[in-house]
Amino acid sequence: MFSANPDAFWITFLGQTIVGFSQMFILGIPPRLAAVWFGPEQVSTACAIGVFGNQLGIAIGFVLPPFLVHMGTTDFIASDLNRLFLISVVANTIVFLLIIFSFPEKPPLPPSLAQLRVLEDTSEKNYYHSLKQLMTNPNFTLLFITYGVNVGVFYAVSTVLSQMILIFHPNEQESAGMIGLLLVLAGMIGSVLCGFILDRFHHFKLTTLVVYIFCAMGMLLFTFLVNVEQMWYIYASSILLGFFMTGYLPIGFEFASELTFPVAEGTASGLLNASAQIFGIALTLCVGFILQYGSVLASNLTLTGFLIFGTFLTALIKSDLRRQRAHESIPCILPQLQSESV
Repeated sequence: MFSANPDAFWITFLGQTIVGFSQMFILGIPPRLAAVWFGPEQVSTACAIGVFGNQLGIAIGFVLPPFLVHMGTTDFIASDLNRLFLISVVANTIVFLLIIFSFPEKPPLPPSLAQLRVLEDTSEKNYYHSLKQLMTNPNFTLLFITYGVNVGVFYAVSTVLSQMILIFHPNEQESAGMIGLLLVLAGMIGSVLCGFILDRFHHFKLTTLVVYIFCAMGMLLFTFLVNVEQMWYIYASSILLGFFMTGYLPIGFEFASELTFPVAEGTASGLLNASAQIFGIALTLCVGFILQYGSVLASNLTLTGFLIFGTFLTALIKSDLRRQRAHESIPCILPQLQSESV
């Protein structure tokens, strides 16, 4: 609220830096929250709904500012920005207070046998030891790379999407914004659907590989359709791309939880998000350079090549579902615990 004037850009930069740091903790919440509160038949869907909420916020970010902030004098724009920032402050404060005062840390009873095993593990948990476990796990190391590549490509596409469209369609500013919105909305549907499929069939590697293949296909379609005259081709390819690329997010989180159990889900998801940020920055800079000195085709083919590379690495990941084995190997004592608590 204090940055809504041209002389306070440094405050804007400082605020965005703080938000960027906080994002590290927010993005890794869905898999951890899902594992602590939901059983084996709901955990992937719950994780997907968490990702859905994150994407919903991004979608609102596409829609709300143009409705609240209008062109005019500097004072007029500053007034509109203050109103937008006030709405954001109030909404986030309400959510923060609700979490602090009404949301318990964990349920009275563990929702799954795997979570019961985690609670019964009395060994000292060292964060650096967990990191070492993760990075010496060859399957997780491969997923660390492939997740970073996939999400990094998505970040790069989202960043330069309008720029690429306007090169071929200079008068389609509104369409470029709408395509970006549809990219996110399609991903919201894709994330929930992919989570439901994981809970229904538990084929983690197969689902991950199939979605990765469709991500590469969607990127390839977008590459050769972005320059066509009919805009609906671009709309369709962008929706397909968003559906599978965002749908991959909960799949990656849940696959990581399976491969790394009993390491805390938040640790694994934190590393995946770090990988996504690293690849996102690198690929965005790479694509920006190619767009400046090369062509849209070359930049998109580069991103497609990375996705094909990620697909190949995904095929090398072994389906070592440790959390699923924990569900099956521990004696079924939860019903007894529940009856004793009544």
